[in-house]
Amino acid sequence: MDSVLRIGHRGAAGHAPENTLAAIWKARSFHADFVEIDLRETSDGHLVLLHDDTIDRTTNKSGNLAEMSLEQVQRLDAGNWQRIPTLEEALDISGKAIGVILELKVEGIGNEACAIVKRVGFSNSLIYASFLIPELHRVRQADPAAQIMVLLHRHLPLDPVADVVALNASHVGLHYSTVTPPLLQTYHDLGRQVFVYTVNDWTEIRRMRELGVDGIVSDFPDRI
Repeated sequence: MDSVLRIGHRGAAGHAPENTLAAIWKARSFHADFVEIDLRETSDGHLVLLHDDTIDRTTNKSGNLAEMSLEQVQRLDAGNWQRIPTLEEALDISGKAIGVILELKVEGIGNEACAIVKRVGFSNSLIYASFLIPELHRVRQADPAAQIMVLLHRHLPLDPVADVVALNASHVGLHYSTVTPPLLQTYHDLGRQVFVYTVNDWTEIRRMRELGVDGIVSDFPDRI
């Protein structure tokens, strides 16, 4: 089995509250190659780490994130006395120790994400990822040199390479259940790397490695 990149999902969500600085630290402690984090925008235009559109599941309060200011968001308990961090804080704690995959969860934040990455001078590997193809096009316009990952749902489009080629995306993110040797070969023939999400079962992790995927996203990066 070839080497495979180890990617912590939402930090290392199996070991610490997801999308928190503690989760990123945990991924670092496991020497993961990348940490994947989710980005959304507060009502006053700050990019913060949150998967859902509401804060209900992951904090001690309820409400829609897009209707909350950064000050309100930072008062929340995201579990184990962690709070919801900003993108700047997440990049700072990642530093040169771990690469970062930024999943853009809503449209309209790609330009600001690019601006923040440039402003803080993040110099490690960084990939912009999204299921939202228009948002990835905005990233490409904002940063022609950006590494981009097209995320695909379990139900693959009729042409699973069209958006990848149109965006000149360097990576493709597939649900592990959709990966087949011919599909993997198609992307590899195009020079693209294939990352699979979200693989927590030991048997499936081994199967993905044997298939020859390039990266595995897991809540437990220590299992890869």
